Amino acid sequence: MTEHHNADGHDPNLAHHFESTEQQFQASKLGMWVFLATEILFFGGLFTAYSVFRSNHPEIFIFGHQFLDKNLGALNTVILICSSLTAAWAVRAAQLKQIGMLKLMIALTMLCAFGFMGVKAVEYNSKWKHGLLWAGKYDPHDEDHAAAEAGAAGTEAPVGGAQEAPDSEVAEGSPSVPPADAERSAISPAAEGPSGLASPSTTGEDEHEVAIEPANAQIYFSIYFLMTGLHGIHVLGGIAAFAWLFVCARRGFFDSGHFTRVDMVALYWHLVDLIWIYLFLLLYLVD
Repeated sequence: MTEHHNADGHDPNLAHHFESTEQQFQASKLGMWVFLATEILFFGGLFTAYSVFRSNHPEIFIFGHQFLDKNLGALNTVILICSSLTAAWAVRAAQLKQIGMLKLMIALTMLCAFGFMGVKAVEYNSKWKHGLLWAGKYDPHDEDHAAAEAGAAGTEAPVGGAQEAPDSEVAEGSPSVPPADAERSAISPAAEGPSGLASPSTTGEDEHEVAIEPANAQIYFSIYFLMTGLHGIHVLGGIAAFAWLFVCARRGFFDSGHFTRVDMVALYWHLVDLIWIYLFLLLYLVD
């Protein structure tokens, strides 16, 4: 690592408790890897919980999976992969004292991170509008799905998602009209308990199959928001770290070839990218 000394012979980038910048760099890298190991253990616990719930309640995950947009998930994956490239490029620019390129790569990485959060905001907004939220907040109301089911039954679904049969079609002994509180969900409930996979229901002309809502479907969305929400917090932390690096670059902290700070933040960002790839595979692609 390049060393730069001020007037009194001390390198301004060298902390007083280190003998050399090389020793400082190795210690910093060891500390960062220890921190990343704790992050892996943290998310590893979440992945284990995901596996246990999926093994015990497969019908819940098959049902919830159909409400995630694979295209948006894939877009976010591409965005984060590109941001990892710019982050690695920033480290190389700092090593070569290319300050202009360093600033550009940091800015591009931050732009990708904001893009990721923007796409995630679109996904969250869609879930919010349709009531596909966590735990007690779960209250689905998908009018499009209601209309599709009404089409399959040969009836017209009123606004709000409830299905009502014409009086002429109601025969003695036929099921009565669902109570008003049935409007909370346009998706027919399955048999109680995770006793197996939910059976599909046909939505009409396109013969598209949609899994019937199983009991405790909110578990899937609780896991979804927990895991993606925690990852989003880490993305916001990465944005703050890169903003700090950009300020340091403008103040000349990297003019001497000192790149430890950039390297440590880039390592953190690579882990954020890797974790998202696993989330994308487990939540969006595995059905």
